[in-house]
Amino acid sequence: MSRLKGFAQFWWNFVVGDDWVSAAGVVIGLALTAALSAWWVLPIVVALVLALSLVRATRQEA
Repeated sequence: MSRLKGFAQFWWNFVVGDDWVSAAGVVIGLALTAALSAWWVLPIVVALVLALSLVRATRQEA
């Protein structure tokens, strides 16, 4: 069971990392792209998530 827990923990840290908001935004973008069947949704969502992440990072530094 220890190997399974380590494997799951690796993937959690790899995908989510330190910023769960960005990971959730990408998951929502993928879901919207699949639901709407529109390729242009994901790049827009990723750009918005990146902008939000940068705003949050610079606000925390100041």
